[in-house]
Parts: sequence; structure tokens; C-alpha cells
Amino acid sequence: MVCFFNLIFHAVLVCIVLPGFPADETRYFNCKELLISSYHESLQIVDESLFHSRQRRSAPSSSTHMFTFLRQTEPETLETSRAAEVFQTTLQVLKNRARQRYKRDVMTPELLSWEDMELIAELSQCPPAMHPSICHPNSKYRSISGLCNNRQNPLWGAANTPLVRWLPAEYEDGEREPKGWNRGRLHNGFQLPPPREVSTKIMSSSSKSEDDIYSQLLVEWGQYIDHDITFTPQSTGSAAFWTGIGCLTSCENMHLCFPIETHDKLSGARGCMPFYRSTPVCLVNLETDLGQALQRQQMNAITSFIDASVVYGHTPRMESFLRDLSGLNGKLAVNNQFKDPKGRPYLPFVATLPSACQQDPQGEKVECFSAGDSRVNEGIPLTSLHTLWLREHNRIAEALKGINGHWSPETIYQETRKIIGALHQIITMRDYVPKIIGPESFEHYIGSYGGYDPTTDPSAANVFATAAFRFGHATVAPILRRLNESFQETEHLPRLRLRETFFSPWRIVKEGGIEPILRGIIGTAALATSADMLVAEEITERLVVLNVPQHMDLASLNLQRGRDHALPGYNDWREFCELKRINTLDDLKEVVRDYKVAEKIQKIYKHLDNIDVWLGGLVEDMLPGARTGPLFACLIGKQMRALRDGDRFWWEAEGVFTPQQKAELSKVSLSRIICDNTDIREVPYDSFRFGKCPSDYVSCNHIPLMNLEAWREERSADLEQCGFPPKITNGDFILSSTSGRLVALYSCFHGFKLKGATAIVCEGNRWSDQPPQCTVLAWLQF
Repeated sequence: MVCFFNLIFHAVLVCIVLPGFPADETRYFNCKELLISSYHESLQIVDESLFHSRQRRSAPSSSTHMFTFLRQTEPETLETSRAAEVFQTTLQVLKNRARQRYKRDVMTPELLSWEDMELIAELSQCPPAMHPSICHPNSKYRSISGLCNNRQNPLWGAANTPLVRWLPAEYEDGEREPKGWNRGRLHNGFQLPPPREVSTKIMSSSSKSEDDIYSQLLVEWGQYIDHDITFTPQSTGSAAFWTGIGCLTSCENMHLCFPIETHDKLSGARGCMPFYRSTPVCLVNLETDLGQALQRQQMNAITSFIDASVVYGHTPRMESFLRDLSGLNGKLAVNNQFKDPKGRPYLPFVATLPSACQQDPQGEKVECFSAGDSRVNEGIPLTSLHTLWLREHNRIAEALKGINGHWSPETIYQETRKIIGALHQIITMRDYVPKIIGPESFEHYIGSYGGYDPTTDPSAANVFATAAFRFGHATVAPILRRLNESFQETEHLPRLRLRETFFSPWRIVKEGGIEPILRGIIGTAALATSADMLVAEEITERLVVLNVPQHMDLASLNLQRGRDHALPGYNDWREFCELKRINTLDDLKEVVRDYKVAEKIQKIYKHLDNIDVWLGGLVEDMLPGARTGPLFACLIGKQMRALRDGDRFWWEAEGVFTPQQKAELSKVSLSRIICDNTDIREVPYDSFRFGKCPSDYVSCNHIPLMNLEAWREERSADLEQCGFPPKITNGDFILSSTSGRLVALYSCFHGFKLKGATAIVCEGNRWSDQPPQCTVLAWLQF
């Protein structure tokens, strides 16, 4: 085996051709031995780090345990993350060995080959590339993990896959060291300014004005739908691999730790805010680009599609936990301890108790809620939206069961999930996105729907997740108002500071349900954004992160995250979007429309090509009818079009819904969802728009509703002849028509596997075979 492929960036890893050794076979064995020994060393490093990390998190008083639990990642994600850590650490061990031998970082011998990389990936237990043959040709419903949405590229948009790069990563060493990692390093002749300095001098605002057009619900929906599209977990180990020092106790840059430099104005002392790097991900398709395989890439742990994974989860394990499988009704599980004052359900509690959410010091304990996304408890407006959709699923499921009595529980569940996913798509693309990027940008970057395009990759882009869709952080309100039936504040439900809403589901259960919160975000104007009033001090000076014993700064975290992910600078992204590069201060003043802010930016960054993309996009003057400037409008628009056109199950795609069903779906609004699932009886026609109560509000009776009769399905003649397919324990079936014949397709719930025929066919007046059995998986028997 000969190592070939020359890479254009420096400091790459090598299988070194040792002096005195011939190439070919002798080199093959030495190269393989070197790779395997490096892998074993990296495995020990990673496992020891994770072991010490678990010990720290298991301590009863550990705030790290609280934070980690509340933003927990699924076992599948943890396994993939561990494999990626081993893969990346193996490469680092190889690099260190080469450095020790040759006393230099920049190396020019033969480089790693595809075969070498594949061996390291296999040893690290990275997931293998998926062949199109794994995809069922007649899948009626989307998979829970997003797998096989695109039959030719099964991993596009699936959970636990890399965030895609629209522009190449810019690591300082070409591989894994973020921008700003080497503090003396010059970029365009200057050091990058510390994120905290950028935050305090440019971004932090002690006052914010209100937007008289849109309600705070627009902001809350942005966070909610972001949690349906992206989740980049942070590294699970608390200890640095190479030194054993934890990220909370050191201000040094060390593998997992990339602390944010701070400077105390009064004492002059320098310190830092802790920062955990995003976990890496295995590049499962090494044949695409060897250079990217060598680089650190970040993970999207959830599906990229707008598919209501925020309701249902993104793994079979999560989905099974969230379903009411024992009820045989296609519904989601609800809380078995608490209901709201009118008897409506709340979300179920998490599986592991006791949980770590904040508690009412005077009352009964309320555990953390569980939903399709682990961030559900981050704030009570977010929790309220989750609760709303749980109720909407169960409302629709009950109606469909009454309309189609012959449907199996699995069919009821899947059809309801399909409807809920469609409603998420409609509300987001029709009612939310045009308000964010403006009608002109919507037409330019998204346009009318032309059908499913299998050549479009719907995967979330790194710059979208890490910068563009974080525009909403500039509109986060420091105060939450809770309103009564007349949309007025009262003494018994006082307004809350933002920090009082974090991880506090007890406030929903004990303080009037979700209605006061929903009325508050509908009846409060969203905050306006301008270049001189960017981010509220409540989240730049007093942000609470539960694994850190000090207040944090969200603006600094966002800037550092962009550097952690090696995002190119603001000017590169403007060029990507075919916008004019900012070459002079006058250019910047023209884009920002605030001369003082433009001058501050140039003074701090010193070179305009060094401007971080999140800051640059945020300070741009907003487009007409938009809440973003031209750069973020471009990046958000491109992403939303990819999510739409690259989704085989998009609600408008051919064959997904009937014309009658599409017509009914298009009637629905978030106002209607609120009317159907709460005690609120008057709302704005469009709840994203701010209006005065009662003059701008209408009765729920005047809000269009969806007629589920469009989903009525008459029993087929074959079903009348053969009767219902036999039921099975720990599984269910879906009826499907294949080649004119009625087929019962069986599946097992999570933790069980099918034994027997997957499908049985109605032939004549009987079913062709005995149904399969669902046998427990071996690992569940212990």
C-alpha cells in the first residue's frame, strides 16, 4: 500500500516513510503498526478522560451534572461522539509522535492515504458509510432519525451527522485549532480581539426599544424551531485529554477547553470564562474529501429536517419513551401526576428521577419535563410551546381514531405525526421566515415550491447553526410578562426576570398553567434590534449556565463558538452571498448605517477581514420588512430552501398528502393551535403580529380550523374479506396497498426485533402468513 494524496494545508498527519526502509510492503506493515499503536494510546486517553468526567458528574452536589442532564444527548450520539474523539485523538497522537521525531510541526513526507484513514475510522468504531440499498423503496413515513429521506444519499439530513460546510473551515493549524487558539497569532497582520471585549464594547445594551409590529411569540418560535433543526452537543469530558486539568479550573487552551479571556475593569485582573468545545463527529463518507476527514468537524445530533423531531425525538429510544404504547391509541404519553386547572395534560417527566430542575421553595417538587428535544426546560415559554404540540398531537390522534376506526394505533400515530410535521413546516415557512428575512429575500433565495429535488442536500450548514440563526439572541427579552384573561398583568402573577424562567417547570404547574405565559408572549411586543442596541445585559452580564459557578455572556459564547467551529470571517460570507466586500470604513458605515458602531468595530478588529461573521451579520442594517440584514437573510434563505427542496416528505411534495388534505393543512395557524389546546378564547389572527387587546384580537370562532374529514379512509374490499391483520405483542402494523394488494407491514417497538415475515398479504379471503413475533433484544434481558 502506498500513501499518496498531497494536501494543500500544512501540519497534516503522516504515515512517515522511515529512513532506510523501502516503500511498498515494508512500509505497509510499519505504517499499519504505527496507526494501531497510536489508536491504542488514544483509546486510553479518551476512556480515562470520560471516566473522570462521569465521576465528577455523578457527584450529588455537582452543578455540572445538572447542566449535562438538562441538555443531555442520546446514547447513539454519545457513541458517535466517543468514536470521533478517538479518531481525532489518534490523529493527534500520530502528529505528536512525528513532532517528537522530526522536531517540527510542518511535515512534508508522504501523507496519510485513504486506506490509512479508513483503518483509523474502523478502529475508532466510526459509523460506516450507508449504502442506498439499506433504504426501503416504499417507505410511507419518514424515519425517526431522518435516515433514508434521500434514497441515494441516506445520511443527508439524518441525526448524528456533520454540519455541512458551505465554505472551507479556517483552523489555525489547518486541522483542529480554532481561530484565536494561539494568542500571538496574527490574522491579516493583527491579533483577533477577545470575544468578551467585542461583547462589552460593541454588543451589550442596557436598554432595548420595542418593536410595534411583531409579538414576542415570533422570538420564541425562532428558538423552538431552531431546536427542531440543529443541536450541536458540547464535548462530554470535563478533563483535558493531554493535561488532566478541567475546563472550569484553567484559563489555558487545551483540547476540549477554549476559555474566553476576560478583564476586570476595576482591579485590572485578567481571568476567563470557561468554554467547552463542540464535540467532533466522524466523517462517515471518507471518499468525499480527505482534507475534511482530517479536520475537526462538528455534529448535528438531531435531524436537520423541519419534521417535528422537537415533539417526537430523533432516535427510536426517545420516540418509544414519548409514546403512549400501552394505550393502543396512537397518542403521546402525558404527565401522570399533574394536569392544568382545566384538566389538560402536561408533558411527562424525565425517566431518571430525581431530576435537577429548579424548585418552588414552598411547594411540592416538580421534576423536569421530557419532550422530543432535551432543551425543553431551558425556559418556560419554550416549555409552553412544547406542551401545546403534545396536546395538539393527542387531539388529532383522538379525532383520527374516531374517523377511521379500522386504523391501527401505529397508523394513527404515524398519520398524526405526519400532520404535526406538516404544520411545523407551514407555520415556519409561510408565517415565520418571510417576517425574518423579508419578502424580497424570501422570493430571491427561496421562491415558490417546485417539488422535491433529490440533488439538494438538506443538512444543516455550520454557518447557519453557529451564526446566522443565532440572530434571534439580539431579540431575547430580559423580562417575561404573564397576563390574565384580559391580557393584563396582575399582582399574583408578577413579571419575571429571564434568569427566573430557566429550568423552572414548577412555574407552569404551580402558577396557572401555560396560558399566562402564552398570553404574555402574544401580548408583548418583540424587542427591536439596531447596531447600537444589540444584546440585552441580562444575557451578556447575568446569563446563568448551570455547570458554571459564575455569570456568563451569551454574546461572547456565540463569538467563541464561531471561532471554535473555524467559520470564515464576515467578508468571506458576504462574498459567498454575492454581496459587496467591506474594504473600507466607509463601506462598513454604509452597511451598518451607524457611524459610531462602524468606527468601534474597525478600532477593535483593526482589519475588516477579521470581523466575526455573527457580529458582522448582526450589525447590518435590517432589510425592508425584515428582522435581519442582507447577509443573514441570504444564509437563512439558502438553508430554508435546502430544508424544503431536499425533503422527500415536505408537505407540498407530490404524493405526500392529497389535494384535499393540503387545502385543510393550509388553513392552520399558530393562533388556531393555541385556541384548540388552551383556555385562551381571543387571539390575534396572526399571533406573530403584535396587536392591542381587545381591538386587534378576534374570537377563536373566527380563526380557520382544519377539517380532519379529509383524512377519512374507507375500508377496502380486501380488508372486508380478510378482516383485520392479527395483532402482535410489543409491535404493530401499518396497512399499505402494494401492486393492488393489501399488505400489513409489521414493526417492533424499540428494544425488540422482528422474528418472522415482515409483511403479510391479503390473498383471497385470508392473510398469506402468520404474523411475526417481537422478541426482546439480548441487551434488554440483563
